[in-house]
Amino acid sequence: MSHGFELALAVDDLNRVLGLRAVPGRTAVVMTMGALHEGHATLIRTARAHVGREGFVVVTVFVNPLQFGAGEDLDRYPRTLDADLKTAEDAGADAVFAPSADEVYPGGKPQVTIAAGPMGERLEGASRPGHFDGMLTVVAKLLNLTRPDAAFFGQKDAQQLALIRRMAGDLNFPVEIVGVPTVREPDGLALSSRNRYLSAEERRTALALSGALFAARDRLTAQQALRARAQSQPASQSRAAALSKLGEARAAADAHAVAQAGPGGADAVRAAARAVLDEAARARPPLVLDYLALIDPADFTDVPDDHTGDAVLAVAARVGTTRLIDNIPLTFGAPA
Repeated sequence: MSHGFELALAVDDLNRVLGLRAVPGRTAVVMTMGALHEGHATLIRTARAHVGREGFVVVTVFVNPLQFGAGEDLDRYPRTLDADLKTAEDAGADAVFAPSADEVYPGGKPQVTIAAGPMGERLEGASRPGHFDGMLTVVAKLLNLTRPDAAFFGQKDAQQLALIRRMAGDLNFPVEIVGVPTVREPDGLALSSRNRYLSAEERRTALALSGALFAARDRLTAQQALRARAQSQPASQSRAAALSKLGEARAAADAHAVAQAGPGGADAVRAAARAVLDEAARARPPLVLDYLALIDPADFTDVPDDHTGDAVLAVAARVGTTRLIDNIPLTFGAPA
């Protein structure tokens, strides 16, 4: 890149950086609350690849007070700007915009904010009232300030991503919203700035979140494989009988489970995840489940048992004093 790395601590600095740069390419933004980790670095690298060497990548670092509710960890949230600058630069960012709360919200809390609507009242919104209103308000402000062609967000925050896409469409923001797959640590735990709060024992319990999602994914894969093999049997045989005749060690049990689950099998997928979470609830320290939901990504409502097409299995829980979220995309095949 021909342009140097910049730190913008105020709106005037950002305008100078955006106004003076001689870059003919597209601009991308990666919005963060700091405490950058490999997940954020992946977002930045993806943004860089998207806009190319001639493009411009801005990373915002702002701990947004509007999206923290009473008793949440605003004051506790890690601030590591020096380390964040290095991570951002190493990952390919051109500038970091790190304003203060007074700079983003001159005069205090804004009187005009963005309401997340019905989708924002479900799951995370039910657990954290007002959270998504605050999130969308700051995202709208940062989109206006950075004026990007594309904005990149992690799929780990699936409901957040869905709401940002909805806002951009409903309010005609001239920006492409790009979702980037969740980055996980080697043991499967989704990368999060809050992982640093976990003790060794709490981390072992926290692995149940990703474990539950993977168990559900495996259950769906097995159901769909069994159903496909059942369909290959003579039409005169019932599905359960056909599966039972496959001669595999678990065929009969799986046949019964598939028959009980119905054509889509969403209930069995939920049950596979819940079994892992129930076991973690008996661990020491225990996992305290907030929600487990298999939802339609279009509106975040629960899917029926015979659902076909895309879905998201989302989970939120506390381990000790740390609240963690995770999700996995799933695709349900056509019913047999």
